[in-house]
Amino acid sequence: MAAMIPRDSLATLARLSRGFPVLALTGPRQSGKTTLARAAFPGKPYVTLENPEQRAFAAGDPRRFLAGFPDGSIIDEVQRCPELFSWLQGWVDERRRMGDFVLTGSQQFGLMSAVSQSLAGRVGLVHLLPFAQTELAGAGLAPKDLDVTLWQGAYPALYDRNLAPGDWFPNYVATYVERDVRQLLAVRELGVFQRFLKMCAARCGQLLNLSSLAADCGISHVTAREWLTVLEASYIVRLLPPYHRNFGKRLVKTPKLYFFDVGLAAWLLGIRDAHALASHAMRGALFENFVIGEFVKQRFNAGQPAELYFWRDNVGHEVDLLFESQGKLQAVEIKSGMTFSPDWLESAWRWRTYAGDAAFDPWIVYGGDLSFEREACRVFSWRALRERPSAAWS
Repeated sequence: MAAMIPRDSLATLARLSRGFPVLALTGPRQSGKTTLARAAFPGKPYVTLENPEQRAFAAGDPRRFLAGFPDGSIIDEVQRCPELFSWLQGWVDERRRMGDFVLTGSQQFGLMSAVSQSLAGRVGLVHLLPFAQTELAGAGLAPKDLDVTLWQGAYPALYDRNLAPGDWFPNYVATYVERDVRQLLAVRELGVFQRFLKMCAARCGQLLNLSSLAADCGISHVTAREWLTVLEASYIVRLLPPYHRNFGKRLVKTPKLYFFDVGLAAWLLGIRDAHALASHAMRGALFENFVIGEFVKQRFNAGQPAELYFWRDNVGHEVDLLFESQGKLQAVEIKSGMTFSPDWLESAWRWRTYAGDAAFDPWIVYGGDLSFEREACRVFSWRALRERPSAAWS
């Protein structure tokens, strides 16, 4: 069972429960939110608003619904009943108990807007994504091979059930992704939406060009923007923003498109087994997606905002990943090759000359097995992503 795989965010939830009356746990469907909430707070009663009867009760008589939980509760898919939030605000303000209610939701639209409007200052927020490599490695379940890692992705169902990615992903898209789209946008042409989803996967790791994406799918620019917004809200895709400081260069201002789960992106690209990845044209983009995703998970699991960026000037000089640390900038180059190439140092050091004293020495994460230092640049194996940050990255 997924409960047997310890989640890195368990300690974060415990910490936040000591300082906030409400905890909100959000993330994609099937990422393990309910399992984590029930493991973190085993004494709290559980109710899901996916249940029509419970949802009608909560919407029709919110006061009596909340009165049924004198010691607080876990309320699953709480965004299904927006009426509850204003009542919940008064309830927790009156009781003044920390860790009182735990809310989960899989759509940022409903949950986050309600939290910011009704529960501002009262909520400790955790974004739970599919398993991080540290979690899988800690449970002894991390695939040994990089191509298998990229192909399989990290959704819990693929590790706690006897399911192959080729069986799970099409059902996940049909039952969860498309249902969210229907709920939020009332999309009539699901076939066109499926094509849109696959076209997003084909642009993984690229600058977002909504006009081109819309044209390839035969939809308007406005529709493409709406659909992409829903995919973001459902934790399917993530837009990585460009870093704002130019260091004397003209910069691109367009975000780059990635998927929260690399296995879903691989499946949408038509990759049906790990062996096909070895020579696939998108392997480099998928590896980049994977590495950036692990940095996002590390921050989310610690209860921090991602605050990750890329940097690219108008002539194509680029840093794949950039973040601020201890008042300076850390650049990360991402290379899928298994053998280190001295050429990789060029772009990393070009960036270093632009940024000067504002930057640390650059890092390179690559597809090989050894980690080492080369010309004041730290080179990390992809396997280092399975180690705790203090052990591997300090």
